[in-house]
Amino acid sequence: MPRILFENVPKPLMNCMMQTEQHVKSLPVIDESFMEILRYHVSIINQCAYCIEMHFKEAIAAGEIELRIYASSTWREVNFYSESEQALLAWTESVTLLNDSTKQRQQSFDKLNKYFNQADIANLTLAIIQINAWNRLAKSFGFEAGTYQVGQH
Repeated sequence: MPRILFENVPKPLMNCMMQTEQHVKSLPVIDESFMEILRYHVSIINQCAYCIEMHFKEAIAAGEIELRIYASSTWREVNFYSESEQALLAWTESVTLLNDSTKQRQQSFDKLNKYFNQADIANLTLAIIQINAWNRLAKSFGFEAGTYQVGQH
């Protein structure tokens, strides 16, 4: 049962989140389907059922194939992510988990820096932070999985 319904989240909070969301969606750095894989991957790490459902459906709607979505948690063991996607998945984990050593985080950053400039890295990091924030809101407020429709939010 939800503790706070999505529609009852205070408007200033939602406006802030949605303004950041619009900025993230406007980024031309990576395509929408892979952005949804990143959001799905973070949601798996954070065990946010509502966001897992949402971003799985949004990734499919954006043209992603199911196998690449499901395999995001085993990306190191499969060969169907590009090197830049692998670098971004590693950075996503580093930003999300926060338990990487300074050396591990630097290695992840250095790999990412081979494919993206600093402005792109900053914006991609914001995108990762944004889905982490959504996960925490959804879990804290008890948003329920099972009814999400593509494009709903």
